[in-house]
Amino acid sequence: MPDKKRIYIVVKTYPTISKEYSELVCTAGVLEDGSWIRLYPVPFRKLDIDQKYPKYTWIQIEAARNTKDFRPETYRPNLSTISVETRPTKADWDERRRIIFKNKKVYMNLEELIGKAKSDGTSLAIFKPRKVLDFIVQEVERDWDPNKLAILKGLSQQLNLFQTPEEIAEEFKAVPKVPYKFSYKLEDDSGRRSTMMIEDWEMGMLYFNCLKRANGDEDVAVSKVREKYFDYFVARDLHFFLGTTKQFHNVAPNPFIIIGAFYPPMPLLNQQMSIFDL
Repeated sequence: MPDKKRIYIVVKTYPTISKEYSELVCTAGVLEDGSWIRLYPVPFRKLDIDQKYPKYTWIQIEAARNTKDFRPETYRPNLSTISVETRPTKADWDERRRIIFKNKKVYMNLEELIGKAKSDGTSLAIFKPRKVLDFIVQEVERDWDPNKLAILKGLSQQLNLFQTPEEIAEEFKAVPKVPYKFSYKLEDDSGRRSTMMIEDWEMGMLYFNCLKRANGDEDVAVSKVREKYFDYFVARDLHFFLGTTKQFHNVAPNPFIIIGAFYPPMPLLNQQMSIFDL
């Protein structure tokens, strides 16, 4: 049975296309006791405007354990019950730290974390690298899987008596696909080096916003993404939110990807402000 839960949102992944649910966003957050929770599936762009929750905001929602997912943190939300509490108006990094790190281990050794994933199903965690060595950009397919797009088109043609064809088409309109894969090359406290892909809503939106400001120049847009995610973040007290995918959790040597970044000022720099403190 669904229970009412109060969740502090810390992660929204960039939307993907699902054959079953149209566009999906994986949301992760922490409960009041500090434990992790994943909400899935969430067709975020189809939520009512007052239900669209930003990061670092408390929401209340009914959710039940998702029995189709063996990962213990995964819950299926009742989307009609979403209630967003007061939205933040400025970055309060001390408050964010207090909520996010409550009763939670910060992993610095990837082997230890991967062992937890394999032994008890741990699929969400905070990781602090010893070093961030590089920010890697790779070109990928520019278009979504045509088979999935065809399914979305079919969904849009299933007329709803309360919507016009134009409204239905807009509801299932595919989100733009980022034509690059972004990854970090990291070193943990044992000296182990890993390359980990980033799946973050903020990164995808940053790329497209920079692309627009650069009048379509992709090289400029990519350089701006690197400027924030590498030059700027590495100078901060950088932590990563890591998550696994259901498909690769039990089979990949390292099942974790980066699903979000937490980048408060260094302790001695708390009073300094930045244009990125939004």
